[in-house]
Amino acid sequence: MARPTSRHSRPGRTLLVLLALILAMGGTMLLQKAYTPKLGLDLAGGTTVTLSPVTLNNASPPEEILDRAVNIIRDRVNGTGISDAEVAKSGDNIIISIPGVGQNEAIKLVATTAELRFRQVLAAEATQVPQELATNAPSPSASPSATGASPTPSGKQSSAKPTATQSAGAPKPTTSPTGKALSSALTAPTPSASGSPQPSATPSAEGKKQESKKGQDAKSTPTASPSAQASTPPAQDPNAGINTEGIDPAVLAQYNKLNCADPKNRGQGVQDDPNKQYAACQDDGSFKYVLDVAKVVGTDIDTASAGIPQGRSEWSVQLDFKSKGAGAWGDLTTKAYNAQPPRNQVAVVLDGVVITAPNIISPIPGGRAEITGNFTQASATQLAEQLKYGALPLKFNRSSVDTVSSTLGQDQLRGGLIAGLIGLVLVVLYCLLYYRGLGIVAVLSLVVATIITYTSVVVLGHNANFRLSLPHIIGLVVSIGITADSFIVYFERIRDEMKEGRRSLRAAVEVAWVRARRTILIADAVMFIAAIVLYFLAVGGVAGFAFAMGLTTLIDIVVVFLFTKPFIALLAKMKFFAKGHPLSGLDAERMSETGTAARTTTPQEA
Repeated sequence: MARPTSRHSRPGRTLLVLLALILAMGGTMLLQKAYTPKLGLDLAGGTTVTLSPVTLNNASPPEEILDRAVNIIRDRVNGTGISDAEVAKSGDNIIISIPGVGQNEAIKLVATTAELRFRQVLAAEATQVPQELATNAPSPSASPSATGASPTPSGKQSSAKPTATQSAGAPKPTTSPTGKALSSALTAPTPSASGSPQPSATPSAEGKKQESKKGQDAKSTPTASPSAQASTPPAQDPNAGINTEGIDPAVLAQYNKLNCADPKNRGQGVQDDPNKQYAACQDDGSFKYVLDVAKVVGTDIDTASAGIPQGRSEWSVQLDFKSKGAGAWGDLTTKAYNAQPPRNQVAVVLDGVVITAPNIISPIPGGRAEITGNFTQASATQLAEQLKYGALPLKFNRSSVDTVSSTLGQDQLRGGLIAGLIGLVLVVLYCLLYYRGLGIVAVLSLVVATIITYTSVVVLGHNANFRLSLPHIIGLVVSIGITADSFIVYFERIRDEMKEGRRSLRAAVEVAWVRARRTILIADAVMFIAAIVLYFLAVGGVAGFAFAMGLTTLIDIVVVFLFTKPFIALLAKMKFFAKGHPLSGLDAERMSETGTAARTTTPQEA
């Protein structure tokens, strides 16, 4: 077999690339003012949340449903980043351990049911809300999918919400040419003079005389005048103006008694039965609704994402339905489109509260929908993540929220760091005693690997929520051996080339690299594949160990290719190494003692 030939290399440029990489990562740390890594639950403490399932009949939930809830919560937690959070099942309860103190957002994310219902509106009424709420919190607009609904002449989706003047006793709103729901105040006919006589606002002179003439009789006779009788309105039917067709009487009675102005009555977190009609409030308390059974539920959603649609400035949440959900969504929007207001609205209900109730102005058979409503980037992203990672099949109550101390973890960390330091010192001593001058390259390679590893952990912590825990520490300590193994393979190959090929050091460095890098890449590839498989099949601390091992394997490749090899190429130009000084580790006497042994220990490299 033909022997590899040496190639002209430019070690200076390669080292500059490595320097640029280190400076870029260091600059990122400075710009973000992140100088220390984030710590995991066992090192920095955190919060443990115990969730207890709640079922409609108070029975124990089926095992498969509880397992599905565990998987969904785990996906949600991992969706926030590499946080090293743990989700475990204990009996019928689910225990979630979240690193850090005061993780209210994460607790809210994993504990909410996020069960989305799409229900047709059967009745709607504006409620009295506090003045500051009405002025400071404008009612959100809502629209179906831009691909399924046609816009109004102004280019925006028409609002389906009743106006503030609508009441239960008011006439049913009519639909304007643009599809907007108008209140009775805008559509009522102008009163005519031919109806029943109305009292004049300015009495005439003759009327005044008659009124004064009858004053004495009015004092002696306690008979109410017509105007006095008109001031006492007759009792109104609470269902006046409401199309009660198809509405469950019990739900209608609940709707009439519902006071959405009081936040306690809005039903936040209520587990509504999707197979029954439901009386619900708007999330800001401005409207109350009678809602039909849910035709589409959260499990029918395929994906959800947050963003700003092109040509608009407000944040929204886009939904894509599964094949079954797409058909049900098309049927629901078609039914609402053919109905009269307010039944041409479809309410989006999340955890028992109406987020928005869009006016369907055309059927939407495409299986896509869009939720808008004065979202901020944070609220839109949070809702999209809740829906993206699935709707929990159960409602959970937080039975306990405890703070976890890091005392035990700190003691273990101290012991782990001491063990890692002892191992590092032993590796350095071995390299200096056995390889002498080349041992300096090994020590500097470990230093460069440490710098890249530290900066990577810090940057990942502040950008991907990576938290350093004890399993990660173990993986990083193991990486010392991975890095040391790589440059040992290279050193031994250089010695073999110089002994057998009678080459100069500069030529041996290049020829040995061609064969050594193959062995290094194969070994690192096997290690990286093992880390990937372990990461996706394991959970908790084992997955953390696998992530650290995979990260350090990639760093080892970077160090060997961008530092070890080019640095040795530079040292080969120095007389100290080129002439084989006894302290260089490349002297003739040492190579004659180790050449044969080195050759027989790595036969697969030939």
